[in-house]
Amino acid sequence: MLLRKKVIIITGAGGGLGEGLARVCHREGAAVVVADVRAEAARSVARQCGRRGLAVACDVRVDADLRRLVAETVRRFGRIDGLVNNAGVNFAKAFLDTTEADWERVISVDLKPVFFLTQYVCRQMLRQKPEGGSIINISSVHSLAVLPGSGPYDAAKWGVVGMGKSIAVELAARGIRVNTISPGLLNTQIWKDIMAAAPSRRECLAHWRAQIPIGRVIEPDEIGELAAFLLSDRSRSMTGANVLADGGMSSQLISKEPYEPKAIQGR
Repeated sequence: MLLRKKVIIITGAGGGLGEGLARVCHREGAAVVVADVRAEAARSVARQCGRRGLAVACDVRVDADLRRLVAETVRRFGRIDGLVNNAGVNFAKAFLDTTEADWERVISVDLKPVFFLTQYVCRQMLRQKPEGGSIINISSVHSLAVLPGSGPYDAAKWGVVGMGKSIAVELAARGIRVNTISPGLLNTQIWKDIMAAAPSRRECLAHWRAQIPIGRVIEPDEIGELAAFLLSDRSRSMTGANVLADGGMSSQLISKEPYEPKAIQGR
């Protein structure tokens, strides 16, 4: 087990990607703190973890909730070994129509609490003996390339990467590692929304298979497997990294042709 006897906090773990992260971390032996603004959803996931699960109702926009999350974790399990900053909100709106309220909403969930919860957790990690721990920030393939109409979301996700690198460099000598995972299109509610908005499921699948070289969306547990590795001692040489888990999406220059081209030999 990669995470035996480790205590891991996961935000936004009441469903979707966060639930997948919690499921894998528990399977790998960790005690899992399931934090989510949806209290009943958090309890449902925590129950699946049995005695190694703890649900904490937490609105990441509220500083008091972040501090309470850390305190309740330490009260229950005595320490914190890892944190996954997963809670987030999606956003798509034309740049010229985006308001200050839109900006504040996205930044207040996707960026600001990542900084401060990481700060509170790191202070606890430095009080422990031995010092140290592992932080994972969930960014997005948007940290490398973007779509129109996603300005605040892109700003937050790029910010998470840069912020993580800064903290990683500052605290590396004290045993705290900070890495980022940037997933591509996941089989979560976002994917369900995309399919529902398309003219047909067949056309939607064909379009996205052309955008993703592995030809499919990614399952939450697959990101969980990567997170478990980064939270474990097996990745102790890794810090400040942004790991793309996008099925090759960011490596593809343009969409595939809707036909089979002839070979180009070059002259």
